[in-house]
Amino acid sequence: MFSIGFPELALILAIVLIVFGAGKLPNALAQLKKGLSEFQKGAQTPPAIEGTQNHAAPPQENESS
Repeated sequence: MFSIGFPELALILAIVLIVFGAGKLPNALAQLKKGLSEFQKGAQTPPAIEGTQNHAAPPQENESS
């Protein structure tokens, strides 16, 4: 199968450092952390279901002469 060792991880980190730069890297990692935590929170809690009624408007009749 495929495994990531230390050389591959170091290469990926170097590329990320070149692309984002040292100044923007902490901000990018913070946004990544925030996104992952939101994803995990959304995956753990199912969406709330409020009633089963359909609130759609009834179809309108067309008047044609």
